[in-house]
Amino acid sequence: MRFELNTPARIVFGPGVWKEAGSIAAAFGQRALVVTGVGAADPVPLVSVLHERGIATELYTVQGEPTLALIEEGTRQALALGCDLVIGLGGGSVMDTAKAIAVMATNPGELVDYLEVIGKGQSLGMPGLPVIALPTTSGTGAEVTRNAVLTAPASRMKVSLRSSYLLPRVALVDPDLTLSVPPGVTASTGMDALVQLIEPYVTPRANPITDAFCRDGVVRVARSLLRAYQHGDDRAAREDMSLASLLGGLSLANAGLGAVHGYASPIGGMFNAPHGAVCARLLPPVMAVNQRALAERQPDSPALSRYQEVARWLTDNPKATLVDGTAWADALCREMAIPGLSTYGLTRADIPLLVEKGKVASSMKANPIQLTEAELTEILELAL
Repeated sequence: MRFELNTPARIVFGPGVWKEAGSIAAAFGQRALVVTGVGAADPVPLVSVLHERGIATELYTVQGEPTLALIEEGTRQALALGCDLVIGLGGGSVMDTAKAIAVMATNPGELVDYLEVIGKGQSLGMPGLPVIALPTTSGTGAEVTRNAVLTAPASRMKVSLRSSYLLPRVALVDPDLTLSVPPGVTASTGMDALVQLIEPYVTPRANPITDAFCRDGVVRVARSLLRAYQHGDDRAAREDMSLASLLGGLSLANAGLGAVHGYASPIGGMFNAPHGAVCARLLPPVMAVNQRALAERQPDSPALSRYQEVARWLTDNPKATLVDGTAWADALCREMAIPGLSTYGLTRADIPLLVEKGKVASSMKANPIQLTEAELTEILELAL
């Protein structure tokens, strides 16, 4: 047995921990680029605690998912202003933007030099500026991952900037910051968190530490996501979801993902579709097709028994079957009004191209079984 565990240097979890940002930031620098998103938590209280510690701040706002141009402009601003640390306050897009700006501020060359697929894929050679991550949604776990997912509109693709240098120095995970998240965003990001706990559990790359994270996280999502969706002010549910998201981020960063994310990347590049909602809609068909393929071609695969465990955790039924687990996920999507992929303009005519792109996606390589073209096609047809 051999595995690695990559994490930020420090994780602080709990209600109110955002207030510690000032004292923590003061150990890293004196001028912070504060990256935030449209509609995210109000940055004013955070800026106030930073100013109390004598830290100058400059705001950089992210609208939508981060593009290459957004990172390049943010890097120029960080350098021109002399920023010596970056703080991300927002959802996954904000976290990825903050991480990418921080590392590009210290590494030579162009952003495209370091990108997978459309770039040269060079390795980042220098640590980035220190990053403090404060997530305001419970979904991506980007506060503890070592990649940044960026959109390249010209190529109609999402690509990753990937390096251990992208890990934030500190992740401040405060459930209180998620209390104002609206139901629709709660649903899509929460389902993304669930996917990021199930896929790392059934992948061949799983290890004993990520297994423990996934077991705990799936149970928390199962008991709390619908409550958080229906009652946004339920602090216990929000705390469960914040922790589940954190555990999912730690799991995917160390064990990988699978077919849901293998498809989510090309779909996000081709269509204006929220990542979490895409993952949510893909989860039930991917579970069903994976389980059938494993039963037919690899009946001795440990992934089958792991899917069985997931079904029991989701349903809180020790006798639950594989079908029960998939049905539970599908029913939750319906109850939270998760739309089909056709909502975002995807049609049957797009499926062949998406299958080709999905087959070569990095996340697809960690799927518990290699799916046939017919199976990959079936997943998208079911998700429409």
